[in-house]
Amino acid sequence: MIGKLLPWLAAVDLPRPKPEAPAVALTAVRKVYITGAGEFVALKGIDLQVDKGEFVAVVGKSGNGKSTLINMITGIDRPTSGDVWVAGTPVHTLTENQIAVWRGRTVGVVFQFFQLLPTLTVLENVMLPMDFCNVYDPAERPERAMELLKLVGVENQADKVPANLSGGQQQRVAIARCLSNDPPLLVADEPTGNLDSRTAEAVIELFRELTLGGKTILMVTHDEDLARRSSRIVTVSEGLIVPTAGEGNL
Repeated sequence: MIGKLLPWLAAVDLPRPKPEAPAVALTAVRKVYITGAGEFVALKGIDLQVDKGEFVAVVGKSGNGKSTLINMITGIDRPTSGDVWVAGTPVHTLTENQIAVWRGRTVGVVFQFFQLLPTLTVLENVMLPMDFCNVYDPAERPERAMELLKLVGVENQADKVPANLSGGQQQRVAIARCLSNDPPLLVADEPTGNLDSRTAEAVIELFRELTLGGKTILMVTHDEDLARRSSRIVTVSEGLIVPTAGEGNL
């Protein structure tokens, strides 16, 4: 199936990224959903800039717009109005085909429930984004995947299937997978929600190390203690970014 997709992927042209742009730049972003009860305004004119190498925690109560904000940045959803730039690319102008290719090369997403494919080995799971986007020579992919597994400390699990790993190990594999295509931006949606406190701390420390290596990380979390480990906290309330009482301590 992946092989059949490659000619289509290669044929998709993307706009040339704007050089020296911030990692993320949102201007006057609104998102309105049409429901049976009428319009629901999820985002009410968001302005946000995230610089390269920042580790930003996005916090706020459920239903206040955190997930919608992340969906704008990852291209999963489109703004009703406003501009969304990520790594120098105007995401709000891309076609659906362009977004699929752009996301695979530019954004690594870490989910709360890992989303590893159960029938593939750990190594194969990490190789999958490389196969999909065809960004490395096929002969190089196993070695690169193993290097990423070493980076996150689970290289000894490479030949196992996800069901044979602990939750913490699976999350580390998920992080390795999102790094496969060397994206400049990582977006983590409640990445420690299913982990014990010790394992969660280890994941946060790994994120900190990745930012020191040049990655930009946006992490959605309900855990205030973990949020304070970031370099900056962004609080979303009722569709707006509001002042945050505390700052991160990276």
